[in-house]
Amino acid sequence: MKTAFDTPLALCGPLRQPKQMLAEQAYGGHTSIHDDAMAEKLGFRAGPIEGPTHFSQFVPLLAQVWGRDWFERGCLSAHYQNMVVEGESVRAFVELPAPGATRCRAWAEKADGTPVLDASATLGPGPTLLEERLAQLRPPQRLLILADLRVGQRGLADERVRMQADQHMGALYPFSLQQKLAKITEPSPWYDDASASPWGRPIIPLEMVSVLAEYSNAQAGFAVKGPVVGLFADQQIRMVDGPLFVGEDYLIRREIVALSESKRTESYWVHTRIFDVAGRVLKAEVLLNHATLKHSYAGYAAPKG
Repeated sequence: MKTAFDTPLALCGPLRQPKQMLAEQAYGGHTSIHDDAMAEKLGFRAGPIEGPTHFSQFVPLLAQVWGRDWFERGCLSAHYQNMVVEGESVRAFVELPAPGATRCRAWAEKADGTPVLDASATLGPGPTLLEERLAQLRPPQRLLILADLRVGQRGLADERVRMQADQHMGALYPFSLQQKLAKITEPSPWYDDASASPWGRPIIPLEMVSVLAEYSNAQAGFAVKGPVVGLFADQQIRMVDGPLFVGEDYLIRREIVALSESKRTESYWVHTRIFDVAGRVLKAEVLLNHATLKHSYAGYAAPKG
């Protein structure tokens, strides 16, 4: 028997005000776009909150849709649309999938309806929003900041990483997991209480998988000309054999899978694979569009010739 309606329905979370935790971030010998002064210098009104911070708001909604499977095989694939600064309110939405479906749309908005990000949420293998965007990219015509990079280039060596609860994550992420959990928009005992976790160990929150994946990225040796300021334009986090655990050793391997450009940016897309410490079992993957701002690089203003 057919249902009475085929109207798309969605889950929505409460309005949250995510906290800025990257004001002291530094790389390449300078502050980042998350610093208010640097952001204002580049024409933004204030330092934005890091994009993956918003991923946490989707987790309760997707856990409602797919339960424990979401933490083990879920993927959130997001295109960032508008920056959020501390004090602004954001709400997450997830369209309810049809019974048995393994993909649905997800999105986030500010309180006034301004879009923050558009995303797909998937369970298990299958195409995602960013994989579709990658397939539509046109080769860049001219790269200056990223002239020394090439598609297919891999990191110089395997990178061994871990995230302890009290571990300071360095200049790129100047805080610990404990400090993040004190401010995370969606707290859960699964993040810090082994007895509460279904896996018997605390798990790394989805937004902090981004931190784990980027923690050692300088070891990859991807030569980006600078000084230049960058931001995350697109990001996908996929659990393959998840979740990832606090205090566990992992092995990271990276590869540049695309180069692209827009009027304002040059981008390199990095596929980061997170393995068990032996490097045999794939645990999770991150796809990240590192967008570098052309007008933050002095070379774009230099005379041609």
